[in-house]
Formats: sequence, C-alpha cells, structure tokens
Amino acid sequence: MKNSNQKRDRFKRVASRRVDNILNGIRSLSNCSNTNNYEYNEDDINKMLKAMRDEIRIMETNFKKNLSKNKENFNF
Repeated sequence: MKNSNQKRDRFKRVASRRVDNILNGIRSLSNCSNTNNYEYNEDDINKMLKAMRDEIRIMETNFKKNLSKNKENFNF
C-alpha cells in the first residue's frame, strides 16, 4: 500500500509540473499570433494544430491502454 501511495504522489508531482510546462509552452506559442512580429498563414496554423492534436491523441491512448492493463481479468 505504501508503494502505491508513493507512486500516486510521484505521479501527481511530476504530472503537475509537466502539464504546467506544456501550458506555458502553449501560452508562449500564442505570442507568435502577433502579426506585428510574425507572418504566417492558415496552412501554418493547421500544421501546428495537427501536430499538437496528434500528440495529445497518442498520449491519451497510452494512458487509457495502461489503465486497462492494470485491470485484473478473471482466469482459471
């Protein structure tokens, strides 16, 4: 039980920090939307968004796959 609590605490600590880093990165990327400083087109935006969505989809799949691995199945 103690090991499980340690893993949970570690997850919360590490995941919180990593999510904060991602959110800060997204905010920083949003600064690139200033057309006084940058030039871009709709294709550029679509490529960025697709890359981010694809990576989020992979992350979500990994989390769900690992959750289902932890469920014990009945076997004889």
